[in-house]
Amino acid sequence: MVISFDSQQPIFQQIADGIEDAILAGAFEEEAQIPSITELSVNYKINPATALKGINLLVDSGLVYKKRGLGMFVAPGAVERLKEIRRARFFDSFVRSLIEEAERLGLSKGELWEMIERGFEK
Repeated sequence: MVISFDSQQPIFQQIADGIEDAILAGAFEEEAQIPSITELSVNYKINPATALKGINLLVDSGLVYKKRGLGMFVAPGAVERLKEIRRARFFDSFVRSLIEEAERLGLSKGELWEMIERGFEK
């Protein structure tokens, strides 16, 4: 996971996104322990409150849970839940704007589909 202090995205969000990416990539399997707040704050030289805020985003999304005295763990079903969240975010962030731009350019559904297929071929 890479944290960019120059990014417009808040550090706590970068922490959450990085752990999400690791879950999707299989680096943290379901029921596996994720790095502690202390580990994150020391490794990335950030305030523990910032790391906690990032982890709390994952807790609030139901992707991780706390085992008292043991740490934070990937929740059962987290991979599928995360895929659902990311698919919805992808649609809202990219597909809607793609379609809107295609409509402004007067592209048909077929023409847009051909462009998408061409993109996959490269």
